Amino acid sequence: MSQTSHAPRTQEAPSSADGGSPLGNGLKQRHLSMIALGGVIGAGLFVGSGAGVAAAGPSIVIAYAASGLLVMFVMRMLGEMSAANPASGSFSVHADRAIGPWAGFTAGWMFWTLLCVGVAIEAIGAAHIMTGWFPGTPSWVWVLAFMALFCGTNLAAVSHFGEFEFWFAALKIGAIALFLGLGVLAVLGLLPGTSSPGAANLLHDGGFLPNGMDGLLVGVLASVVAYGGLETVTIAAAESQDPVKGVARAVKTTMWRIAIVYVGSMLVIVTLLPWNDPAVTEEGPYAAALNHLGIPAAGEIMNVVILIALLSAMNANIYGSSRMAYSLVSRGQGPKGLGKVSGRVPRRAVLASCGFGFVTVLLSYWYPDTLFAWLLNMVGGVILVVWGFIAVSQFVLRRRLEREDPSRLVVKMWGFPYLTWVALAGVAGVLVLMVLDQDTRVQVAFTGGLTVALAVTGYVMQRRAAVTAR
Repeated sequence: MSQTSHAPRTQEAPSSADGGSPLGNGLKQRHLSMIALGGVIGAGLFVGSGAGVAAAGPSIVIAYAASGLLVMFVMRMLGEMSAANPASGSFSVHADRAIGPWAGFTAGWMFWTLLCVGVAIEAIGAAHIMTGWFPGTPSWVWVLAFMALFCGTNLAAVSHFGEFEFWFAALKIGAIALFLGLGVLAVLGLLPGTSSPGAANLLHDGGFLPNGMDGLLVGVLASVVAYGGLETVTIAAAESQDPVKGVARAVKTTMWRIAIVYVGSMLVIVTLLPWNDPAVTEEGPYAAALNHLGIPAAGEIMNVVILIALLSAMNANIYGSSRMAYSLVSRGQGPKGLGKVSGRVPRRAVLASCGFGFVTVLLSYWYPDTLFAWLLNMVGGVILVVWGFIAVSQFVLRRRLEREDPSRLVVKMWGFPYLTWVALAGVAGVLVLMVLDQDTRVQVAFTGGLTVALAVTGYVMQRRAAVTAR
């Protein structure tokens, strides 16, 4: 459907590149670079990857490489659109312009829900670590403290968010670089007190594919979840001093970041350790590898790194959700009260996002097996739906830009349109795998329900706007 057939809509305010945005432009290039680097290193990598290793064995390297290739395509497409049109709503704005307001509404509010639920999960995880260090302290106190800290950070100027993420990212990058350095030395037999394992752990205990294709597919599903969070950099770019340049640089480094951080670290882990070592799932693969190398207090070191990753993700999710909410409201797709900007910050959107996150925390205590479980299932496949919207939007907008203003194609999707179709097929393929897997099938059902509900609501709003405009 062409854009001319849609009803007139309220567009998001111009990006900072235009100098007319009510939001700030306090994010510097160093902030964006570190957000892009650190955004790929989350708690899901340090903890969640253990289940993937246990299911796929050494072939987890292939699983992360395959899903990483899909993520690279998605980020390249998103980078193309965001460099051509920086906006705090990112892919939601692009879907609005390419497909229609209902699509922007659906993608935007789905992602907002995902980020707010993520805030709650990260706060609970961080509180769990803190109660382990300070026995007897109630976990809700730590949740409240972290929520208040990062809510306050995001209520202040955007540069405060940027500084927090800059240092969080620096610490995470330092930790992963140190791990990879020690791991490579150990694999080569150059680390004192160790001998090279060679390819023994890759080929023994069932071989490279110990659980066959079924295990590999489970590993793919586990790895897809770990890649979430990369999209935030395109949201943040709209509040930077040079959005186009910032997006271009961030996206162009995606390939080597994924190759080194994810695929590289998985290769080190399964080379150093037997994939079926119980410590991989009990302690987490990174802590298990450090213990194997005889690093003192490896478990506590990883707890510190995981805490940093959780707090970083919490901070970024509050930021991303508040900007997405602001973008939706500015386009007439949400409660008008959330659109108020003061001090160049959408403070009401920040408070709403934090409030929803805190309510989700309360649901985890009060209704862990019903409402909270439903929320978790509803966001289980959201990122795949968002990636689908990104691919369709890029296909439409690329054709439009080539006709109307090719000079704005600063970043181009590789092999267009063929790799765009490959990315769409990849997203569909992962959703099919989720349907076939008993553990994730319910997530597809709940996510599908949320998608349909939002799409119908968005379409009704779009039709009403069309009638009003006549």
